[in-house]
Amino acid sequence: MTEVTVASWQTHPQLRWAFQHMDDLFPVAVIARGEGAAAPLRPCDVDQPVLSMPAQDTDAWLIVHRGTVVAEQYVGTMGPDTRHLLMSVSKSVVGLVAGILVGDGRLDEDRPVTSYLPDLAGSGWAGATVRHLLDMRVGIHFSEDYLDPTSEVRRLDEAVGWAARGASSPANLRAFLAELRSDRPHGGAFAYSSAITDALGLVCEAAAGGVPFADLASDLLWSRIGAEHDAFVTVDGAGTAMFDGGICATLRDLARFGALVASGGRSLTGEQVVPAAWIDDLFRGGAESAMAFADAEHDYGLPGGSYRGQFWSPAAGGDVVLCFGIHGQMVYVDRARDFVGVKLSSWPLPVDDERSQADLTAFREMTQRLLRPYGPQG
Repeated sequence: MTEVTVASWQTHPQLRWAFQHMDDLFPVAVIARGEGAAAPLRPCDVDQPVLSMPAQDTDAWLIVHRGTVVAEQYVGTMGPDTRHLLMSVSKSVVGLVAGILVGDGRLDEDRPVTSYLPDLAGSGWAGATVRHLLDMRVGIHFSEDYLDPTSEVRRLDEAVGWAARGASSPANLRAFLAELRSDRPHGGAFAYSSAITDALGLVCEAAAGGVPFADLASDLLWSRIGAEHDAFVTVDGAGTAMFDGGICATLRDLARFGALVASGGRSLTGEQVVPAAWIDDLFRGGAESAMAFADAEHDYGLPGGSYRGQFWSPAAGGDVVLCFGIHGQMVYVDRARDFVGVKLSSWPLPVDDERSQADLTAFREMTQRLLRPYGPQG
């Protein structure tokens, strides 16, 4: 295989190896699983329908229905112990950490961002609230065009060390956020921006008294979901987490994360980890969620959908929420059917609408095929 470098790791075919070896390419911080036993994922011991996912450039996929694994597959070098880059599925992890902090009174979603991050006063973040961050309704100027080397999202890569640095590159993530400016009012239409989650991650750290995100996510979330393996997150030169896309985890632990959401914030160990009201709000959405999404410049392949608390919904106010990451990362949660689908991939293109729709369709069809009970009902 051709040597994988900072310049080549996000290109095909090198990205398949890179996504499974981020800790060999970049500095990372460990999100510890804690000392407790892993929450069991029951194997299916009865006949089941044959389930399949689109196979092209898939690294692994898994289906959990009513706490039972009814399908699981690994491709190539990917295995049960392999930690795979989640890309923007990481955003949903940050969203739940924020929800826990709100629930225990340490984070106020109505407070200004700059009250937690005074170093961003005078930047485009001034006037935005934490709720605006959670729902991506911040009016900063930011291009998420992954194929444009001059876009803000690629400048963000330079800031965190994911791309080769130039003379004008920001020193680190925090410096990059401080240079962003607004071009419209906060609280308007939904506008997807990875930088928003990075600001949210820094707000979470500040609300927790300066605890680094890896430790915070371990204490509040990862050590309480019954994870089998530590996760980790890439960090910039200052040691700040790449909140918006740098988390790496195993397939099964990501399924445990999805099961937490499907069960109203209760983990497979039985512990209430995230407030049930917060999880319910992800599904129901806020009073303006559907309108804000409808007013966006793009429907992101989800017409009639919404975005709330760093989770997507294909139908505003429904029983399904999604976590998406570029190059084919997805978590599909249907709480009404207690169904969790997880897929990790290494698509050549960052965004492939045809493949995304094929994966969504496959998960929807699986929920219909699994309507008859499997294993204990619990």
